[in-house]
Amino acid sequence: MGAVLWLRTIMLLSFLAALLIGIGYLIGGIAVAGFMLILSLLFDIISFLFSDRIVLRSYGARIISEHDMPWLHEMVASLANRAGIPKPQIAIVPSSVPNAFATGRSPRHAVVAVTEGILNMLNREELEAVLGHEITHIKHRDMLIGTVAAMIASAIVYLAYIARWFAFLFSDDDDNSLIALIALAIFAPIAAFLIRMAISRTREYLADEGSAKLTRNPGALARALMKIERGVEWRPMKGNPSTSHLFIVNPFRGSTLLKLFSTHPSTEERIEALRKIAYEMGVPFNY
Repeated sequence: MGAVLWLRTIMLLSFLAALLIGIGYLIGGIAVAGFMLILSLLFDIISFLFSDRIVLRSYGARIISEHDMPWLHEMVASLANRAGIPKPQIAIVPSSVPNAFATGRSPRHAVVAVTEGILNMLNREELEAVLGHEITHIKHRDMLIGTVAAMIASAIVYLAYIARWFAFLFSDDDDNSLIALIALAIFAPIAAFLIRMAISRTREYLADEGSAKLTRNPGALARALMKIERGVEWRPMKGNPSTSHLFIVNPFRGSTLLKLFSTHPSTEERIEALRKIAYEMGVPFNY
C-alpha cells in the first residue's frame, strides 16, 4: 500500500509541475515554459530544505521546549516511540481555532504543531489520538509532499490569475491562443484544487487508521474530529487555503458551499471508517 501511495503522489505532483509548465508556455512560449520547469524544480528543493519553517512561520507557530509543556512532550515521545520514529519537535500555533498539522522534510526533521484552541478543547485521550494521526503522517512522510503540493498549487492559482490579465491586455490575432489562455486561467485553479483534494483524502484515512492502531482508541479520535469540526464551523481559521490539506480538519471552511469542495473526507465518513477499524481491532468504540 505504501508503494502505491507513493507512486500516486508522485504522479499527482508531476501533473502539478506539468500544469505549471503549461501555463508558462501559453503565457510566453518555450522560453517561459523552460523558466517554469526550473521554477518547479526550485519549489521542490525549497520545500525539501525549508518546508517546516515556511509553514510554521506562515501561522506564527513557535517551537516549545520540554520545560514549557513536559506533559505534551511526554505524550508525543510515547507515540513516536510506538510508531518507531524519532520524537518530532512540537510547536504551538497562536490560534483559538482547534486544529493540528505536521510538517518537515523527514521523520528526523519533523514538527507537530497544535493550536492553542485544540489544547483547550480536547481531553488527554482525544489529544493523544490527534497527535497519533499527525505522528502517522510523519511516519508515512506525508508532510514534505503536502507542502510541495501546497506551494505549487499556490503558484498555479497565482499564475492563472496573471494569465487571465495577459489574455485581456496582451491578446493578438491568434484567437486559439487567446481561448487557451482564458481556459487555462479558469481551469488551472480547479485542477490544482482537485489534485490537493485527491492527495489529502487518501492520506487522511491512512493517518486515522494509524492513530487508531497507535492508541488502540479509535473512539477518541472520532470524538476529537467531531469537536474540531464544530470548532471550525463556529470560527474558521484565517490563512492560505492552499495549505488546508495539511491540517487534520480543513480549517478554512464554514459555509455549506465550501463543504462541497472540502479537501478532506467528511467527518462523518472518517468516523464511520474508524468504527469499522474498531470492530476489526476488537476494541470498544466509545463515541
